[in-house]
Order: sequence, then structure tokens, then C-alpha cells
Amino acid sequence: MAQETPAGDLRLANLTKTFGAFTAVDDLSLTIGQGTFFALLGASGCGKTTTLRMIAGLEEPTSGQVLLGDRDIARLRPYKRPVNTVFQSYALFPHLDIFENVAFGLRRRGIRSVDQQVRQMLSLVQLDGYERRRPTQLSGGQQQRVALARALINHPQVLLLDEPLGALDLKLRRQMQIELKRIQTEVGITFVHVTHDQEEAMTMADTVAVMNAGRIEQLGAPADIYEFPATAFVANFLGQSNLIAGDVFGSNGSDTMVTAHGARFSVPSARARTDRGPVYLGIRPEKLQLAGAAVQVPAGSQHLDGTITDASYVGVSTQYLLRTGWGTELSIFVANSGAQQRFAVGERAVAYWDPRHAFLLSRRADENDRTTPVLDEPVGASS
Repeated sequence: MAQETPAGDLRLANLTKTFGAFTAVDDLSLTIGQGTFFALLGASGCGKTTTLRMIAGLEEPTSGQVLLGDRDIARLRPYKRPVNTVFQSYALFPHLDIFENVAFGLRRRGIRSVDQQVRQMLSLVQLDGYERRRPTQLSGGQQQRVALARALINHPQVLLLDEPLGALDLKLRRQMQIELKRIQTEVGITFVHVTHDQEEAMTMADTVAVMNAGRIEQLGAPADIYEFPATAFVANFLGQSNLIAGDVFGSNGSDTMVTAHGARFSVPSARARTDRGPVYLGIRPEKLQLAGAAVQVPAGSQHLDGTITDASYVGVSTQYLLRTGWGTELSIFVANSGAQQRFAVGERAVAYWDPRHAFLLSRRADENDRTTPVLDEPVGASS
């Protein structure tokens, strides 16, 4: 059921959208490969939905191009674009049954023989036998599948997904994440998914673009962005990070050396975004290990000691906060495998890590960015 006519890559070239003095999308350029599942990830107001609406033709760019292959579609009316959109609200017709909802686009184009195509699409989204039900007789997840089938039956070259799972409960949302990826793989067309949910983006997308203030902060495979973020904003938006403010003071072979609050640390230079000046030493909470204050940490590890200020049991892990001597709180996720020591609030402990799991970010770029979480100040010091 893949697209028969090659669509080519979707390219945004210097795309800009302003609303008065406000710039929603700022000179955005990126290429979305044909047949890939691409996610635009960011907080509310970052410009991701405006970008999607410009691709769909629902907003006109202030400047720039939207290219599909070599064709600029930025000035085409929405219905003339080989693009379909699935919204969070589904927008099904309540007076039509499921068959007619899915067939709507074909009938509008004057196609009379729709039975086979409709049944193929309902089978694709696993709704065989639901043809004569009304939308109100379906669950939220089933309605979302109908909306997908209605969009895909028109064989768009690009399918746009605007927060499509936002109205679903957690369990159903996770099921639909798997289903969306399966469907995209089967039909083989380009999916562009706009979301603020990092788990959605990482679960489904081949490529993720993290947006901030109308620009792309980082673009790449989900695992690459998570393991080696480019900025402090990305480190804290895609997952959670401990960022310790420090300064580079030199190098030692293949390592970059950092000093922070009188302590010295090293990070492999291959995992350093800069080799000079003020920096953030970053460690993901799940990469930290926790041990009692009297325990000898493994050779080659780096460590910080402190006091446990919070312990939250969340099933698969226990999440601890460890306050260091200078006031920074480190977040540590310890898997509940049954073999780990449990720590109580007020207990002294040591957090240690393998330097190969740390990363180094420039601090200069973020000094004036108020959206960037800075963990170098005492957290909860007033409590």
C-alpha cells in the first residue's frame, strides 16, 4: 500500500512566520526524508504547530519555501496539496457511519467504487466489522484510527499529525504509539508528527527535531539526541538531566578536564560540545549509582557525596534527590531490581558514575536563556 509515485523529500527552506512583532517560526530550514516518521518536539509556543500549519496550507509563510521534491507548494491552497492532516479532535462526522466517514474524501473526488479501498483501510487500522457503527459508538482510540484511515485513503504524500494522541488516556496512548508506527511502516509515506510529549517522539520517530523559540535546537535520531544533547535546553526537555556548572581547565589525553565547586572531573573529549570556558557537566539520572557513605566507589568512577532529601517509589524505579555540600540537588533513578540498598531521607550517601556516560555542554550559550533549567542554584533551600 506504499505510495506508487515517488514524493521526494519534504524540505522547509528559510521558512519564517511572523504575527505582528512576534516571530513564531524563525528562518527554519530542514529536510524530512521521504518515507520517514519525523517528529517536531517542543513546548507550547515554540512554533511547531505553526510550522505544521504552513506545511498543510492553513497558514501562509511570511517568507520561505515548502518544497515537496522539487515543487514549491507554499502558495498552493490546502486542498491542492498532496498532504492530509489528522488533528487531536479527530473531526469525524457524527451523522455518518464509519464506512462513510472513511469514504468521504473519495466520494468528494467523484470516485464511485469505494468499497474495496474503504475495507482495505479499515483492515489496516484494525477496524474490520465496524463499518456501520457511528463515531459515538467507538472509543477514543477507535475514533483516532478512523481519522487515520480517512486521511490515508486519499494516498497523501505527507501525513501531518497534530498532537493526535493528546486526548487519549496513558495506556491507550501507548498502544496507539505502537499502532501509528506500524501503520507508517506499512503505508510507507512520510509522517510528520507534532507533539510536546517526549515519550511519543522517542517511541515513534526515526528523526526528532527539538524546537525552541521558533528554531531547531537539535535534530537527529532519538537515541543520539538523548545520549548526547547539544544544549542545556535539549538536555532537560528530552528527558531529565543533572547539570553541574563548572569550567574547563585543560585536557588529559582523550579527556576534557573540568573543575566545579573545588572538585575535579573528566569527560571524554568525544562527549564534549566545547573544550574551553564555562560549561555544564551533565549526567542523566539513570546513569548515576547510589551507595552508602562508607562504601568504596568502583575504580575509575567519579562521585559526589551528599544527603538524601527525597525518595519517591514509582514502581520500576525509586527516584532520589541527593543534596551536595554546595546546595545542588542531583536526581538519581535506581531500578527496583530487589538487589539495591534503600535509602531514607536524611541519610548520607554517594552518587557515582562512569565518566563515559557524562557529557559536556557550553554554558555561555545559555546564560541569557531563561527557559533553560539551571541546576547550579540550591534547589528547595527555603524548605
